[in-house]
Amino acid sequence: MRRRVPPIVSEYFRGGADSESTMRGNVRAFQQSLTTAYGAIKFPSVDMSTTVLGQRLEVPWFVAPVGSLRSLYPKADAVASKVAGEFGTAMAQSTLSGTLLEDVAEASSGPCWFQLYLCGGRETALRGIARAKKAGFKALILTMDTGVSGMRALHQRMKPMEAAAPFKGLGPIEMVKLAMRKVALGPQMLPRLPWLLAHFMDGGLIKFVNVIDDDGNAMPYTDIGTQLAASAVTWDDLKWIKEAWGEENPLILKGVHCADDARKAEDLGATGIIWSNHGGRQQDRVPPSLHIVAQEMPKMKGSKLDFMMDGGIRNGTDIFIALTYGLKAVGIGRVAAAGIGAGGHAGLTRAFEILKSDLDRAMRLIGVQSVEEIRERGAELRRENMMIGGEHLPPFEF
Repeated sequence: MRRRVPPIVSEYFRGGADSESTMRGNVRAFQQSLTTAYGAIKFPSVDMSTTVLGQRLEVPWFVAPVGSLRSLYPKADAVASKVAGEFGTAMAQSTLSGTLLEDVAEASSGPCWFQLYLCGGRETALRGIARAKKAGFKALILTMDTGVSGMRALHQRMKPMEAAAPFKGLGPIEMVKLAMRKVALGPQMLPRLPWLLAHFMDGGLIKFVNVIDDDGNAMPYTDIGTQLAASAVTWDDLKWIKEAWGEENPLILKGVHCADDARKAEDLGATGIIWSNHGGRQQDRVPPSLHIVAQEMPKMKGSKLDFMMDGGIRNGTDIFIALTYGLKAVGIGRVAAAGIGAGGHAGLTRAFEILKSDLDRAMRLIGVQSVEEIRERGAELRRENMMIGGEHLPPFEF
């Protein structure tokens, strides 16, 4: 992906908040986790299926909502939805996407979930909810950890919004300055002409076509930071969102860090929870997602919620380890972005094939035959890490 996509674009998907300690911690937490192995066991096949929110998934992961995917590849959200369907799993589409949600639903043979930000206010959100219902989306995800947009310092220094600004309405001097800024991007664009051509043939700078204002206009890409700051979710919002979505339809809260919030969400009508620190992209210096799961899941005994997580998952063994905590499924974000950015349908298909092969191998080597068995046996499949230091760990990469 980073070879094909210019850094001013790819950094949005690679980077994390502030010093990136939480982003790196998400990955390190999995790398430091150990499993056991029960020998002399052989299976003719393994069962990777799981049931989440009453919906069967053939693999225990789904495409996590990732904003601006279309900047990586033409109609990327629909491409990801198609691949998810081919693997028998769910596609979760971000509000902040450049592909019509109707196209995303149509592209998949599996379930689609719509992730909601309150960009544009209540009436705009209600329009989005109504469209998602009409298009056949099977669950609504409400993200609760974006009170403001996180400070992704490296990407900010690249000044992507400045480079993406249009010439329209500028005076002569400002036009010259903007032209010079765009020309300065030549060294990273010229070696990536296939991406550049595909980007412009797909319409250039995306608009958030699922955020429609009162006049019927789509939200411009450059409004993202302002809109996020103005659209923070509060607990009071859950009632009208649940009513608009439908009391009988699954509602998932994403970005939950503690059992207190999970219980409050359940009391207010949530169906599922995604333990998540937003991939380390929002708030730095919070625990890795896996540690949140390990600390908070034991406090949720007796809950009827379906639990999921995202953050830090890079391979099939990571998925296995997450499932040992009793989760129903995990969200795949950066892996999906990397696959899409590397080669669209073929790239994401290959990424998912790798995950599936990894998980199959882990299950056979550890000696379990199904996802349900992983969830039930849980702690006995893990081992305490007694290694000191991190010199034995691989170097951190995207």
